Amino acid sequence: MKKEKSSLWEWIKAILIAVVLAGVIRQFFFAPILVDGVSMAPTLHDRDRMIVNKIGYHIGDPKRFDIIVFRATEDKDYIKRIIGLPGDEIEYRNDKLYVNGKAYEEPYLDKQKKQIADGPLTYDFNLEEMTGKKTVPKDQLFVLGDNRRFSKDSRSIG
Repeated sequence: MKKEKSSLWEWIKAILIAVVLAGVIRQFFFAPILVDGVSMAPTLHDRDRMIVNKIGYHIGDPKRFDIIVFRATEDKDYIKRIIGLPGDEIEYRNDKLYVNGKAYEEPYLDKQKKQIADGPLTYDFNLEEMTGKKTVPKDQLFVLGDNRRFSKDSRSIG
């Protein structure tokens, strides 16, 4: 009887440790997410499932074209692509990205651009027209959804 209680207690401890460890990992290191919407299509689709690395930018800086998840409102996370870093001047002309006056290729948009017959995927704009600021402010990023026509991003949420 004593051996059975000891064995049961060992199982309970193992399960409790596993649950606590899973909670810590989910809270501080990785989190599962479900894509909600088409703003990142064709890269990510509605109902896609992903694992988000929560510590990546605590040990390194975000890079242009990284895909990030961020808290946009009190109860809503957004998934977007980094286009501008702090200090960058951002402009789109003729469906082409310019950062600090230099043209950048966005190969992840090529297929989508070819499918659009009624105008550009990304309409012309510059950062100053959109936000009133000439450059991306310190400690901020300028993000866009890959589905530029149907994305709430830095152009609309700041």
